[in-house]
Amino acid sequence: MNGFAVIRKHFIFTGRVQGVGFRFRAKHAASGLGLTGWVKNRWNGSVEMEIQGTEDKINEMLKQINQSPYIRIDWIEQEEIYVDPHDTGFHVR
Repeated sequence: MNGFAVIRKHFIFTGRVQGVGFRFRAKHAASGLGLTGWVKNRWNGSVEMEIQGTEDKINEMLKQINQSPYIRIDWIEQEEIYVDPHDTGFHVR
C-alpha cells in the first residue's frame, strides 16, 4: 500500500496509558497531522483509538504519542477497518 491512500485503523494500547495525557497527546498529534477519528479510555486500563488518514501520517502520530516520557506502551493491538467517509475531526471520548 502506498503512503497516500486513506486508511482507518483500530488500536488498543496497553501499558502506562491512562492518567498520563495519552488521549490529549493523541488529539494534538492527530489534529496537527490532519487525521480523523477518536480515542477513549477503557474500563480495564487500556486506551482504544480509531484513526483515519494516510499510513505515513498514522505512523507519525504514533511516534509523537510514544515520545512522551510519561506514556509507556507495552502492547498494541491493531487492525485495519473500513474507512468512514463521514468522519470529521478527532475527538476524545
